[in-house]
Amino acid sequence: MPTSSSGTGARPRSRAAAGLPAITAERVVSAATQLTSDVGLDNWTLRQLARAVDAYPAVIYHHVGDRDAVVNAVVDRVVGLLELPDPDLPWQVWFTELLAGLRSVLRTYPGCARRLALFGPSVDAATRSIDAGVGVLLTAGFGSESALAYNLMVMTACQFVAMEDDREGALALRIENTEAYATYRERSDLPGMAELGSAMHDLMGDPDLAANYYAQLYDYAVQRCLDGLAHRLEELRDQGSTGLTAT
Repeated sequence: MPTSSSGTGARPRSRAAAGLPAITAERVVSAATQLTSDVGLDNWTLRQLARAVDAYPAVIYHHVGDRDAVVNAVVDRVVGLLELPDPDLPWQVWFTELLAGLRSVLRTYPGCARRLALFGPSVDAATRSIDAGVGVLLTAGFGSESALAYNLMVMTACQFVAMEDDREGALALRIENTEAYATYRERSDLPGMAELGSAMHDLMGDPDLAANYYAQLYDYAVQRCLDGLAHRLEELRDQGSTGLTAT
């Protein structure tokens, strides 16, 4: 908390006199972003943030706003960390690289994926990535479906990362469920459950496989989205060549 002259009734010293850096919106958002990396977006309070910058909560309100305003600024900051692939790459390779980078960034800042899936980033924060991504799809030939295709991929990615964040916070329940499914691996009367049970049994017996499970699931979801969109692109091209209107 702010430093003051102790025990004399004197007015608090200035931050500069106390050797403390000035409070700015940039410093507040940077501290909130670090807290998000440390404990997750939903797990820090405004008082904790105030302590992180050696200030009173009222100073946070003055420079940025309430907690929701700070959260929005953190999410926008995280979105700004995303690196965009080379625009000359084929559209499927471009999105494979983009979404791999997106998972890496969002997993570093737990809770941001859920926020993005529900509300999206601000227009200012999103302009760079949306313009590039939708532009890649327009060039590929998706036409008026380009924005829908972009949102499908990005929202799918955010939802899978949000699920991963949430499940990491409920490790005991996840282990219990995995063990329960594994008991079905020899149930010939339930072949679907037996297949899943075998997969869960393998997962429990291989630490490396377990550690990479969600990354593999994420990559699988991304690639199947890309496969579906590639099929849709062929339909759009066929409709264009026959003069039909896309539906």
